[in-house]
Amino acid sequence: ETKGMCNWQGQLPKADDILPPLQYFRKFFSEDILEVIVEESNLYAIQWDPNKPLNLTTNELEQFLGTVVYMSLFGLPATSMFWNKATRVSKVADTMTLNRWEAIKKFLHINNNEGQEQDDPLYKIHPLKLTIDEQMVPFKGRNRLKQDLPSKPKKWGYKILILTGSDGIPYNLEVYTGRVNQPPELPDVGASGNVVLRLAQPIPKEENYKLFFDNWFTSVPLVVTLNEQGIGCTGNVRGNRLPGVNLKSDADLKRAGRGAFEEKIAMVRETTLHVVKWYDNRSVTLLSDHIGANPVTEVERWGRKQKKHITVQCPAVVQEYNKNMGGVVAKWYHRLVFHFLDMIIVTTWLLYRRDCEGTGMEKIDQMKLYTFKSYIAQGLCMCGKNLEKKRGRPSQSIIRHYIQISHIIPLSHSQRCKTTHMST
Repeated sequence: ETKGMCNWQGQLPKADDILPPLQYFRKFFSEDILEVIVEESNLYAIQWDPNKPLNLTTNELEQFLGTVVYMSLFGLPATSMFWNKATRVSKVADTMTLNRWEAIKKFLHINNNEGQEQDDPLYKIHPLKLTIDEQMVPFKGRNRLKQDLPSKPKKWGYKILILTGSDGIPYNLEVYTGRVNQPPELPDVGASGNVVLRLAQPIPKEENYKLFFDNWFTSVPLVVTLNEQGIGCTGNVRGNRLPGVNLKSDADLKRAGRGAFEEKIAMVRETTLHVVKWYDNRSVTLLSDHIGANPVTEVERWGRKQKKHITVQCPAVVQEYNKNMGGVVAKWYHRLVFHFLDMIIVTTWLLYRRDCEGTGMEKIDQMKLYTFKSYIAQGLCMCGKNLEKKRGRPSQSIIRHYIQISHIIPLSHSQRCKTTHMST
C-alpha cells in the first residue's frame, strides 16, 4: 500500500466535530456519578441529623461543582470571600448562597458511612485545635523513601507526617525517611512520639493549645512531656502503651452494650491522665491530660438490628477527639475530590485539543485551558437554572453566553475578533 495510507488497527478515529466544553466534561463526570454522590451525600446528612435533610439534587450538585471550578480560576484565599461584599464574585455568589454552598461541602460524600463513627471536619472551637497525622503521596516507582503500607488506601508512596489545624491548614510537616536522630534539645519519648515533639515545635507554649493524634503516636511519656510544655493533648492509644492499667476486655464491654465505657485516672509527675475505653461498634481507648468521660452525652447511631436510629452514651473525651481529629483526613478527602475534578477538566481539554487538530483547526484558534475551564464552570452553574423565572429582563450577555456554551462550538480566532469588535 502507499505510504501513509495504512489503516492501523487500534488507531484513534479522527474527530468529525468539536464539542462544547461541557459536553466533553460530561463524558467523564456522567449522570450516574452525579446520582451516586447525591444519594450518599443526602444519606450522610440524615445520618448526621435526621431533622435536617440536605435534599441535594443532581442539578444543584453540578452548580456546586461549577462554583468550585470558578474558585480555582479566581484563586481567592478564602471561599467566603466569593460572597463578601468587598470581594464578591457574581458568577459564584449568584449561583447559590454561602450557607447552602458550605452545607453541600460539609456533607459531600461518596461512600455510605452507616455504622461508622461520624466526624464533623468543619467544626471549629477555640482555643485552636491541632492535629498530627500522616498522609500518603502515591508513588509506585523506585525510590528508597517509598513506603509499602498495605492497610492504607494508597498502599505505595511517600509518607508525610503533618501538623495541621482542625480546619486542614498545615503548619509543619516531615517526610518520613526511616530512623531519625532526635535533636538534642528535645526529649526522647520513643520514635513515634519524637515525631510529634519535632512537628509541635511551632506551637506556642503555655497558651492552652490542644493537640490530637492517633494511636501510632500516643504514649504516656509523650502526653506528659507535652503537658509540661503547656500543650494539652488527646490521642487514641494502644493497650500495650498503658502499663499497669487494667481495663475491661472488649468482650465485657460488648456484652454491656453500645455506649458502655470505663474510665481510669492516674497522676504521673504533675500531670493528671484520663484513660477512657468506650464501646460503640467496636472498642476505642483514648488518653488525655485535660478531659475524661464526663460530662457524658448522647449521640445518635444507626442500629442495624433495630433498623432505626438509637441513642448511645458518649464520653466527653470521645466527642472532643471526634470533632477535632479530622483536620488531616477530611480535608484530604475534599482535596482529593477537587483534585480529580480538576484532573478531569485537564483531560477533557486535551481531548478537545486532539479533536481540534483532527479537524484541522489551527492552534491559535484553539481555546486556552483557562477559557475551556471557565466555559465548563459557567455551564455547570447554569444547570437547572431557568432564566425566564428571574425578575426583570435578563441581560443579553447572559443569554448569549448560555447559548454559546450549550449549543455551539468555540468561535474561531477571526470570529472572536469580530464579535469583540461588535460588542465594544
